[in-house]
Parts: sequence; C-alpha cells; structure tokens
Amino acid sequence: YDLVLTHALEWPTLTVQWFPDKKIADNKEYSIQRLLLGTHTDRNESNFLMIAEVRLPHEDAPIDIRKFDDQKGEVGGFGGVPGKVEIVQSIHHDGEVNRARYMPQNPDLLATITVSSNLYLFDRTKHPSKPQTDGKCRPQLILTGHTKEGYGLSWSPKYEGQLLSSSDDTTICLWDINQAPKKDTKLPAKTTFKSHVAVVEDVAWHSIQADFFGSVGDDCNLNIWDIRNTPEKPVQSVKAHNAEVNSLSFNPFGEWLLATASSDKTVALWDIRSLQVPLHTMRGHENQVHQVSWSPFAETILASCGADRRVHVWDLSRIGDEQDPEDAQDGPPELLFIHGGHSDKISDFGWNPNDFWVLASAAEDNILQIWQMAENIYNDDEEVHDDNMLEDT
Repeated sequence: YDLVLTHALEWPTLTVQWFPDKKIADNKEYSIQRLLLGTHTDRNESNFLMIAEVRLPHEDAPIDIRKFDDQKGEVGGFGGVPGKVEIVQSIHHDGEVNRARYMPQNPDLLATITVSSNLYLFDRTKHPSKPQTDGKCRPQLILTGHTKEGYGLSWSPKYEGQLLSSSDDTTICLWDINQAPKKDTKLPAKTTFKSHVAVVEDVAWHSIQADFFGSVGDDCNLNIWDIRNTPEKPVQSVKAHNAEVNSLSFNPFGEWLLATASSDKTVALWDIRSLQVPLHTMRGHENQVHQVSWSPFAETILASCGADRRVHVWDLSRIGDEQDPEDAQDGPPELLFIHGGHSDKISDFGWNPNDFWVLASAAEDNILQIWQMAENIYNDDEEVHDDNMLEDT
C-alpha cells in the first residue's frame, strides 16, 4: 500500500461518496477532502446524514502505516501527523440512510434514500454543523412516488436536478427538483418506469448519452431505458446473470461499455450495442458482489466489492495475458489487486475523484478505510497482490 487509513465510525454507514473538492493546506503535507456518509443505527438511536473531512497526504509525504491510535481507532499516518477523519456536519435523518449522493452540478444538494418509501433532499448550507437538539428531520424536499424502500440512487450528469431511484416495489422513479413547489415540501415523481418483476437493486444514468439510463434487479435482468420513450418498456433488456443483479456502472470514457455485479459472485462487462451476451465475465469474488464502479481516471480500471469482505480492482487491459500456474491460482490476469483489510461485509465504496488510485470503503462493522495500492502494482507487470496485512485489525 502507498496509503492506508482506518477509522472506526460510531455507527456503520451503508453509503460512501467522495465530494469533488480538494483543499490544499498551507505548508502542510496533506490535503483536506470530504466524504458523504450516513448512519445505520439500532432502533433506539438517532440517524444522521454526515459529512466527514479527511486529511490525505500528498504523494511525496512519508507514510507510516504502523502508527495506531487506540483512542480514536485509527491506523495510518504520514509525516508524523496521524491520518484523520473527522465528522464536520451531522443532519438529522428519519431512519437509516440506505444511500446518499450529492448533485454533481451543486454538491451542497444531497439526496438520500430512506427506509420508508420516500427520498429526501437536503441543502447542506441550510443546516447547522451540529444536529439540532429536538431530533427532527428537516429535509428541503420529500420526494414521493415509491411504496417501499430502495437502494438505487443516481443524479443525471447532464440534466441538472434530474434524479433517479430504484425500489423494492419493482419500479424506478424520476424526479426533476427544478419543478419543486414553492410552498410545499413534497414533490411527486415526474415519471415511473415499470418493467422489472422483482426488486430493482440499482439504477444509473448513462455517463455520455443524456437520455439513457440502466437498471438491474432481482429478476436477473439488465434494462436500458430512454426517458423520451414509454416508461413501460425499456429500449433493451437481457437476463444478465444467474442470480440477483445488485449494481451497474457505465464507463465514464466509453459510450458503449458498462459493468454489472451479481449475487452469482461475478462482474460482467457489456456492450450496449450487442447485449445478447456479455463481453467478458470476471471471476474472483468468493461471495455475492454488491457494488461495481469504474475508475474516474482510466477507462480500463474498475472495482467491485461484496460479501466476501474484499474490494477487487480490475484492469481490463490485462484480460487474456499469459499467466504461469502459480499466478493463475491467485485469480485471472485482469484481477489487479485485492484489498483484504475489512473484517465484515462491505456496504459501499467510492473512487476519489482527485487522487488517482485512492478509494474509500465501508463495512458493516463500523470500519471506514481509505487506501491506495502501491504504485509498483499498477505500473509494473507484477503478480496480483492479496494484501491481508490489515485483516481483522
């Protein structure tokens, strides 16, 4: 590793997303970046939508991963200054935060999926840094349209204010927050898309084609939609896996490429122009794969995480590379790196948009980890590195 920072949260978070901003501290060996988190508490405790500040070292700062702060439950450091994760804003939230995502055109606007059928929209700037003592949840908007909870949440990168969500009620809802009423906090869905016949696990806007999005569900299907067409019929639909499909991600660089992750323990690559069969299936996880996400920096790099407590980083440019039998035992050639630092199921992870190869991952045991694989792994044609040094920390 070139960086490892482990932080014990008070409660587990089901959601992790890096904000786009990066502040360089004057005369310091670190930058200050932010993470969007939530809580998943027990029934008697309050839940919060949270923003954390993270101190991350500059690439040339000396790192000492042997430092461990028992009091804070943090491991990792650099230049004699311990790595630091600090919650700087907590906003009351009704029930656990299933997922939270900021609007790309205005990162102060935060959408959440709740354990009820509603979604919430918060303007971070209209809430104090410390939660109000009355314990009330005060979203700027309540988005209605679903009848059950869900996990899929995606802001349009092209249409400001357009938000998609997927639900256990088998539907996908589209909202346009620009249509929010001035005097009412409730905004009904603009369109409801119905084609899946089971829980819709995830939804994602296309990275380049403004009117297209994809959805995946427990019916094993991958659906491609065009918001200009009828909401009852996707443009394309394919049985993508042999078990529930939990996540999808469109490549940010290539117009036709997307990836899906499934409970069948695989990650599949697809070409939208020919959805009949996957381009390639990546095997290596030992349990259900919960999330998949492309790197924001390189079109051949993606990562996946799951119930096997691992984050796998894949490099598609290595598909088909020759391996000796010993290397093949560690996984296929495209399996670049295995992060084995978590001791429980991983709920979510996110690529840092400012620092190449830095990721944050969160597990069900309250542990948040921020990490970066060693440069020689992705720069040299070396063998896959399964680093379990931090396992069960």
